[in-house]
Amino acid sequence: MSNNYYNELWHLTQHEIELLSISDYERQNQDVEATVSAFAAMNIDSDLAAGDAKDIMQASTYEFYVRYICLANKLEDVYDKIVQPQKRQLIRSLLDACLGRVIELKHDLVNIDVMEFSYNDRVIESLKLTPHDTELRIPRYFLRERRKDIEQRKQTMHEIQIKLGWLEENPTIEKLTDLEAIQLIQRHERARQGRLRAHFMKEIRILKEKSKNEEKDKNRTESSLIAAMKIQKMWRGHTARRTTRRRKLDEMILIGMVPPATSELKERQEKMDQLEKVYEHRYVKQEAYQEKLLARTELIREEIKNRHGPIMTEDIADDIRGWIKDCYDKTGKLPDIPSEDQGGSLHIFSRPGTESEVSRSSARSSKESRKTKEKTKSPARSGDLNVNENQAETEGANLQPAPSNCILDIKTEIERFNEIWRDKDESGNVAQGPYEDMIYAEKYEEIELEFRRLVDEAMRQELDLLQTAVGKKSKKSNKKARRSGKKGKKKKEKDLTPDRTTESLYEELVTNGIIRQYPEIHLSEYLGDKATTARNGMNPSPGDIRQILVEYCVLPLGSEQIHNSCPLIRSILLTGPKGSGKKALLHAICTEVGAVLFDITPANIVGKYPGKSGLIMLIHLLLKVSRLLQPSVIYMGDAERPFMKKVPKTDRTDPKRLKKDLPKLIKNIAAEDRVLFVGISNLPWEADQKLLQQTFNRFIYIPRPDYGALSHAWTTMINEYSGGLSNLDCSVMAKISDGYTIGSVNACLKEVLSCKRRLQLRSRPLTHAELINTLSTRDPVYREEEEAFESWWSKTPLGRRYQRLLELEEEARLEEQFQAAKQNNDKKNN
Repeated sequence: MSNNYYNELWHLTQHEIELLSISDYERQNQDVEATVSAFAAMNIDSDLAAGDAKDIMQASTYEFYVRYICLANKLEDVYDKIVQPQKRQLIRSLLDACLGRVIELKHDLVNIDVMEFSYNDRVIESLKLTPHDTELRIPRYFLRERRKDIEQRKQTMHEIQIKLGWLEENPTIEKLTDLEAIQLIQRHERARQGRLRAHFMKEIRILKEKSKNEEKDKNRTESSLIAAMKIQKMWRGHTARRTTRRRKLDEMILIGMVPPATSELKERQEKMDQLEKVYEHRYVKQEAYQEKLLARTELIREEIKNRHGPIMTEDIADDIRGWIKDCYDKTGKLPDIPSEDQGGSLHIFSRPGTESEVSRSSARSSKESRKTKEKTKSPARSGDLNVNENQAETEGANLQPAPSNCILDIKTEIERFNEIWRDKDESGNVAQGPYEDMIYAEKYEEIELEFRRLVDEAMRQELDLLQTAVGKKSKKSNKKARRSGKKGKKKKEKDLTPDRTTESLYEELVTNGIIRQYPEIHLSEYLGDKATTARNGMNPSPGDIRQILVEYCVLPLGSEQIHNSCPLIRSILLTGPKGSGKKALLHAICTEVGAVLFDITPANIVGKYPGKSGLIMLIHLLLKVSRLLQPSVIYMGDAERPFMKKVPKTDRTDPKRLKKDLPKLIKNIAAEDRVLFVGISNLPWEADQKLLQQTFNRFIYIPRPDYGALSHAWTTMINEYSGGLSNLDCSVMAKISDGYTIGSVNACLKEVLSCKRRLQLRSRPLTHAELINTLSTRDPVYREEEEAFESWWSKTPLGRRYQRLLELEEEARLEEQFQAAKQNNDKKNN
């Protein structure tokens, strides 16, 4: 697709985001009653307008949530393909702001619905969307723009493993002599001839047995007409069946129930390869234009400094001296220049008509920076559901949406677009290279601010000398500076390894097995679609689990801007039966952002960093190296073991070693650190729930798959293992395997479809009995285990809030029934 296509798509998406952000901003600044009345006036659904406040607020929030997802997906596609570097900067900022807003709305939905997974079929239907449209895509720039760092880190780990002797530097391949090679070929050829001879003799034996059993009917005579009719009958039946099978296969391919034929797959793959080449050419062009932009920016910056720097400095100093003289003439006192936090001398000349156009634009930029500072100082959202839990339980779900940190960023980027790009004539830049006039204007403002800070500092010193000469030196500013300096001091963490480099710490953790390699698994490989209809929050679909991990884990780890703007989640616990894919999801989170994986599973740290001092050093190394190499994921398998009330005597891993330090470790993850603690547990109810809830902010339960997920898994995996040679009815296998996990299905197929069996698929098709016999040897997820998970989840902070909400709704329903019965009795008595 051409540059014009992506430019048009960008402009259209910008317009839609502008309209949506205006509505969202208005919704954020009005109370619940106004929101309910406004949403009831919309033509989305008449039933919703008649519903209660909670339903209407949920539908309103869910609608904005889905709309932002669709627009973020469009922006991600535009950012991935557009080549103009200055446009990409604006699109990147807007994309991150929209993704941050999606996460904010997700947290609002959790507070309203009191469950991790939200559904609203009527909103999806009114917007005419499919479940695939509402699935949030992971931005491709997470990996593509960090490709060199990730490859360098892999190379470093490879070199460390070679140094430790875990891998061979130059693995040697044993060479066969001519005699050994001839003998090997002879053995295989004799085996092949023996198999063919055995097969041939088997056919002869079958023919002999048939000939013995046949009755001799030589005296039977049939006319040529009857023989021809039989041949015609058989041929017509064969032709009709073949045509029917072909039509049925074409229909199944059309609706996506059966993969296309090998030839069609090859053609499709060739087209995809051609498209990938076009995309790769765009990526190369993006990098070249970005390098050109950086080079031109540096040259223009130096040119402005050398040519305009002295004049700029002199003009600013003259303006400030003139202002000081005017103030002294009017008041008889020497004024103070505002501090840098207040805007410096720009704060003085910010009145209309007192500064140049460049100064006005600089003032606007400083004003925007002050706004962002105020925004960061405002109370941030928290992703921890354990905060104010008692109040949440008594009041139920909070209907008022939390203040947003991303709407202002979206509005700022929209203003930049309207000011620069909306009506810009690009007919002279067909190749979409960087615009030097924009670079010049941006760097001129930046350098003017830089020189203004230097001049302000020099003028403050000059004012001090003047005040000393006049004899009226003021000490207020110094006192304020001292006070602010005292307040700004914070207790620094003690660095236990001040003289060691990051490379040496990394090598030590790799040597001790704390930093580990992980298989590259993408979240898209976690099989299953999003739910098409509303369901219980305790039984989400695989697509819902993918999406919530993208929102809670992948996006905050992948982008610093998203992480700083969205609610903070420091830790998350993945629970579910064995084989539900918890560890695969952990590896997928790390793969999607190129994170470093730290493994502190109790069995992995046995004998490492012994004693109290060793444990302190381990915690210090985890925090320090994870911050230096962020994004980072700290992983603990069997996360319930450190909090178990009674450890089995057979357990030699000393799991309670980290019991007291885990909550401290997670609290020491600062708000600006892109570090996530992920725990995995099969038996979460065995832990002390109070300590478990102090450690983890969120709990994600992964249930056994339903029929739709199993059917999709069987279809995909069988085609993958058999290469499309099997026509097995996967719906039957999905029904039979009800109660088993995807891991059990994968293990069953891996065991049945060995290399030898796959070679036999053309002559001996795969049968249901083979799979059923192997699957029956594995344990399913029993009802008692599911009930244990449900009982445990009801004791989590969100589960308790949900149970309390159900109790309140039941009390309200009984009260309504009581009042209705009372009114009926009063009418009968009257």
